[in-house]
Amino acid sequence: MLRIAVQSKGRLFEDTMDLLKETGIKVSSSKRTLLVQASNFPLEVLFLRDDDIPQTVADGVADVGIVGENEFVERNENADIVKRLGFSKCRISLAIPKAIDYPGIEWFNGKKIATSYPVILKKFMDEKGVNTHIHVIQGSVEIAPGIGLADGIFDIVSSGSTLVSNNLKEVEVVMKSEALLIGNKSLSEEKKAILDDLLFRINSVLIAEDKKYVRMNAPKDRLAEIVKVLPGLKSPTIIPLADEDWCSVHAVLDEKHFWEIVGQLKALGAEGILVTPIEKMIL
Repeated sequence: MLRIAVQSKGRLFEDTMDLLKETGIKVSSSKRTLLVQASNFPLEVLFLRDDDIPQTVADGVADVGIVGENEFVERNENADIVKRLGFSKCRISLAIPKAIDYPGIEWFNGKKIATSYPVILKKFMDEKGVNTHIHVIQGSVEIAPGIGLADGIFDIVSSGSTLVSNNLKEVEVVMKSEALLIGNKSLSEEKKAILDDLLFRINSVLIAEDKKYVRMNAPKDRLAEIVKVLPGLKSPTIIPLADEDWCSVHAVLDEKHFWEIVGQLKALGAEGILVTPIEKMIL
């Protein structure tokens, strides 16, 4: 049995539970239960505060955990990064009141900064040669300048709407963060095998994200040009049609370049382009 530590609430909790669901692992997400066993996979989920997860994994209370990179770096526990998961992205930034003219990082010399991430902030300021007073608070860091508790803040920024609502502006991005799968350094061979199986499922889900399966009818006299446009995993699938002058071409496209590529395909004579989402992809 592999034990995974998961944040008990918030966006990372929701993203993690969605990922487990996509991997086919059935876990009850009842917030009244601290430890829940999956019904169809040798996995049990331990629900914790996000800042407790790095130590829990490092100490072996949990075998692996899903945690924000910001918390992992801040806690500096002795655990391995098993995989970057690419979701729950945010940044950790310095922000000050909108009305202040910001000349650069030297503005923070002698200033008081409110934060829940003193380790990351101190390291950054030391590297920049800036001397600040760090005021550690938990919870609503963004209200600190408004009530006179601090001159600026150092906190998580996602959309930036919280800063705007508190009359603040982002002036320095110190680090970018995403969800990490971290692991204890002393897993048994049995647990490593379960983790490998879990990683196989996770990779199949993540690879399929932002991918589209595209089928089209293509004139054979333009086939070579069409194939050059398609960035398939290896090469597109080509199927003959009843009309000998045409064939059916199947390929996988990345959504980031989707419309650009579809435009080129149409210009080359492709017709009847059918697009479907991909749920999982096994490589």
